[in-house]
Amino acid sequence: MKVPVSPPQTKRSPRERIDESSFRLLVEGVRDYAIYMLDPEGNVASWNSGAERFKGYTADEIIGSHFSRFYTEQDRRDGRPARALATALSEGKFESEGWRVRKDGTRFWAHVVIDPIRDASGTLRGFAKITRDLTERRATEEELRRSQEEFRLLVQSVTDYGICKLDSDGNVVTWNAGAQRIKGYAPEEILGRHFSTFYTAEDRAKGEPQRALDTAAREGRFEKEAWRVRKDGTRFWASVVIDPVRGADGALLGFAKVTRDITERRRAQLELEQAREALFQSQKMEAIGQLTGGVAHDFNNLLTAVIGSLELVRKRLPAGDRNLALIDNAMQAARRGGALTQRMLAFARRQELDPELVSVRELVDGMKSLFDHTLGPEIVLDIDCPVTLSPVRVDTNQVEMALLNLVVNARDAMPRGGVVALSAAEIAVTAAMATSLSLKEGRYVRLQVKDQGHGMDAATLERAAEPFFTTKGVGKGTGLGLSMAHGLAEQLGGRLQLESREGQGTTASLWIPVAGGEAQPALAPAPETSRPRPLAILAVDDDALILVNTAAMLEDLGHQVTIAYSGREALAALPDMPRVDLVITDQAMPGMTGTQLIEEIRRVRPDLPVLLATGYAELPHGEGTTVPRLNKPFLQAHLDQAIADTMRGRR
Repeated sequence: MKVPVSPPQTKRSPRERIDESSFRLLVEGVRDYAIYMLDPEGNVASWNSGAERFKGYTADEIIGSHFSRFYTEQDRRDGRPARALATALSEGKFESEGWRVRKDGTRFWAHVVIDPIRDASGTLRGFAKITRDLTERRATEEELRRSQEEFRLLVQSVTDYGICKLDSDGNVVTWNAGAQRIKGYAPEEILGRHFSTFYTAEDRAKGEPQRALDTAAREGRFEKEAWRVRKDGTRFWASVVIDPVRGADGALLGFAKVTRDITERRRAQLELEQAREALFQSQKMEAIGQLTGGVAHDFNNLLTAVIGSLELVRKRLPAGDRNLALIDNAMQAARRGGALTQRMLAFARRQELDPELVSVRELVDGMKSLFDHTLGPEIVLDIDCPVTLSPVRVDTNQVEMALLNLVVNARDAMPRGGVVALSAAEIAVTAAMATSLSLKEGRYVRLQVKDQGHGMDAATLERAAEPFFTTKGVGKGTGLGLSMAHGLAEQLGGRLQLESREGQGTTASLWIPVAGGEAQPALAPAPETSRPRPLAILAVDDDALILVNTAAMLEDLGHQVTIAYSGREALAALPDMPRVDLVITDQAMPGMTGTQLIEEIRRVRPDLPVLLATGYAELPHGEGTTVPRLNKPFLQAHLDQAIADTMRGRR
């Protein structure tokens, strides 16, 4: 009997069985991807745990359903599911990202890949579909995109800063609204062009653009303020910062460049610096004036003692004495010292002024002869002084001295000769002009002396009015001429203005306020009167040298003298004096000034005449300013005349 033989069966190797089992377990175990199969019509044929996790359907709920269920209503109307399968068939693969719908109706952003599945004969068996939930990644990317867009809008909206990106060669890649506003170029005009376009020609010639990029690349930053050029060719003062832009690997990708137009700020800074410099100069000149005034006052006191003593000694020497020449020489030196102190006091605005209404035309005409003798034959004096000028209230002697100093300076600036132009004009200073001229609003007479000399550089011009500063040789100038004119102008309420350039001469302008009224003709000198009878005089001064010298001169004139070294001492001596005809007092004394002493005397002796002997005229406003004065240093003749004038005023 034959044993039936079973039909042969195809056996698969254990390796094939293990691979198939492992693959099924692998697909079923994947939870981050939805991996499932569709039949040729698109119905779900298999379902893994990943598909169940983020689509929400169990295998029993979804197998047999069409995969279009996962699409949005709009996508289904647009035929996207069918188009996806058609693309997979025609191209061998379909891949896209889009919104898909879970079982609960919520949406998620999916990355989808669909591949056709064919058997060995090429017959379509269905589709393999892999879906991944990229909602979180898309949210991150969207947030990044939104942040980048906001940053782009922010950069584009900035109009006060020019922000642009350069490539590694320095060509413009991006351009914001601020850059367009500041530099004038529209994006289409500048993109692709080299940023050296914004530099001045001289900076390009020096290689500044490339140096800026090299510095930024080497040091991590470049920052500078300099002139830059707009599209229309105008310049602006720019603050520029350039930073390198590098990739994750450190490779240089380009540069970020930020530019700001700070022209107005720079102008304001320069104006502030000029104002500070002007204030510093003013404070310096005021300090020098205070020092000069104090020194001159003390020097005047010393000269008073020297001159007075020399005078008395000379009177006591017999005629023909060989010592007279030495005394005369000493007297001349002392007088020159007195003139020097007057110039110092003029600079300090502390000299005694005797103002009167003066015609400027008559004042200048009266000096023509003096000018001619001073200037010499090599200098031509051109005078332009209208007769229609309004009068000014000035001390004639001081103005004449100031004008003479200005003319002499002009002469000395032209050693080979030339023309000195002296002119006068009446000018109305408006509010707009007042600031630049450092004057108050009003009408002024401007006396101007202009030369054709070598001129001054800026440093010399700045110091020209300082006391004792001179460019002349040793022994050829004291350095007080311009400072005296400056002080006189300030004391009159005007100003000395100097304008000069090297090789173009100098113009000195003396601005003097116009005064109301008519100029008065010069008064004839008062007739000589007989010497007053011998007087009983109380002399007051805190300086023993001055007091002893003054007392000696008074006694030599025949007067009886009582001395006091302070105001308090003088007040104490008055009641004990059997007779007092006159009080002569110094002004600057410790404890009680001369004007304070005068006020006390007038309380008890209102009719007692007082003569104020002072080195300068810085007195408080009030009653003391009407007291007769005697300027130090003085000769015995000056003292005698002042006493006579004071006593006549009493009578």
